[in-house]
Amino acid sequence: MKNSKYHFFSTDTSKVLQALGKDVLIEDYKKMVLIRNLELRLESCYQQGKIGGFMHSYAGQEAIQTACIRAIGQDNWYTTTYRCHALALLLKVSPKAIFAELFGKVTGNAHGRGGSMHLYSDKMLGGFAIVGGHTPIAAGAAFSLAYKNVKDKVSICFLGEGSVPQGAFHESLNLVSLWNLPCIYVIENNQWGMGTAAKKAVSAHPIAEKMGPAYNIKDYTLDGMDYFSLHAGFAHIFEEIKKTQRPVLVEVITERFKGHSISDPGFYRSKEELERIKKRDPIYLFKDKLIENKLFSEEDAKQIEQEQIELIKKAMTEAESDPDPDPVHLGEGVFALEDERIFGV
Repeated sequence: MKNSKYHFFSTDTSKVLQALGKDVLIEDYKKMVLIRNLELRLESCYQQGKIGGFMHSYAGQEAIQTACIRAIGQDNWYTTTYRCHALALLLKVSPKAIFAELFGKVTGNAHGRGGSMHLYSDKMLGGFAIVGGHTPIAAGAAFSLAYKNVKDKVSICFLGEGSVPQGAFHESLNLVSLWNLPCIYVIENNQWGMGTAAKKAVSAHPIAEKMGPAYNIKDYTLDGMDYFSLHAGFAHIFEEIKKTQRPVLVEVITERFKGHSISDPGFYRSKEELERIKKRDPIYLFKDKLIENKLFSEEDAKQIEQEQIELIKKAMTEAESDPDPDPVHLGEGVFALEDERIFGV
């Protein structure tokens, strides 16, 4: 991970420990464990045929959005990709509402209509299945803040490195820079776009370091497996953007532990490579640092994990027994022109 080509944002772990304190750090550890267990249980449900369509796991990337929201706060605009379960959970969507949505239940986050890739909350403009298609939406959210002269909020857009070659991404960078919009684009570089290695799909690496200057945008590179590096970086970036009201481009170097989707066997990575990657599991790294600083013990960590497992199991069981949508409501929320005269017939 600590490849010399990456110039990581320097982190003083002791400052993060001091700034956040024991209770907050343990709370974020619980959130990361909850996300991991949510994804593991959803994967099992998918394999049992309880979930249809596609499903993309965030396992291995939990520290990124957990640390970002802790540093920046929930009261901002967020947009993300189809790998959206974690962000929804962090923005107060309940585990039961997520399970119900993926099960296609009427009690789901989108009444069972959106599925795995289209979760949302009052501050999450949605999970988006079109690669790079959400990047202009994040620019629009930033425009609304600038238009209303809101100086203490930002628009945060999470995207994969697979979105970088898309034209919408470059158009968005050009606009947010040209119009001085408070937008943070966070490239979660998990090294693989579907089955294509990032180095075979994106011509410039490190991505943010090379592309930021092209659009006159400040860039940062963060270690996506290290909660402390992420929190320090996002906290710094947030304070900077509130002062400058200028966009920022961030590349977060990470790895996903699963295939592109759960149906992807991931044969493009060897078992040995995957085991090497998992030695930097962000949850284990975080746990070890908390134990090292005597904020909790190994036994405390095991108890937390069991509590999160039980919480997820309860949410799954409750969601399974919820009712399916009534077909009579199928057309609600779908905008269409019903008057045939509009079409001149």
